[in-house]
Amino acid sequence: MTVGPKARRSGLPARDRRVTTRRVREDQRERSVRADVPTGGGDVGVATDAEAARVQEREALRLAHRVVDLAEDRKASDIVLLAVAGMTTLTDYFVICSGGSERQLGAIAEGISEGLKQDGYLPIGREGSPDAHWLLLDFGAVIVHVMAWPERDYYGLEKLWSEAPLLLRIQ
Repeated sequence: MTVGPKARRSGLPARDRRVTTRRVREDQRERSVRADVPTGGGDVGVATDAEAARVQEREALRLAHRVVDLAEDRKASDIVLLAVAGMTTLTDYFVICSGGSERQLGAIAEGISEGLKQDGYLPIGREGSPDAHWLLLDFGAVIVHVMAWPERDYYGLEKLWSEAPLLLRIQ
């Protein structure tokens, strides 16, 4: 959600829009905590906390793999999927990928956003721009970094998160 002159759509003061944005983010991050799952008896019931956590983990991993597929569809290169759940509370997974030009960086980010929008996921936040050579898409459980090669080499996110399990690498 944009904060500033263009964000006056709701008619709320900026302070109230930030609170609303925070609530939306919390709701999106916790959307499957109270998921209905099959119980041992074949009935569908309210999940226990442990069952809900497992459902949420599976959903987050499925979302991360969907992001990888969408990035690959847009010809992203050197796609990396890292499991960072045990290392940070920000997210469960990082997807890091690269593009060869500003236009391709924008196309990769747009392809991921549009593909997930069709699946019912909207980004919580989006930072950067193709001309900045680094775009970040925040989907709650998955954060996507779309980077140009020089910036990717310079910032070295894979090295920074080197203790995170590498789940997938597509060159």
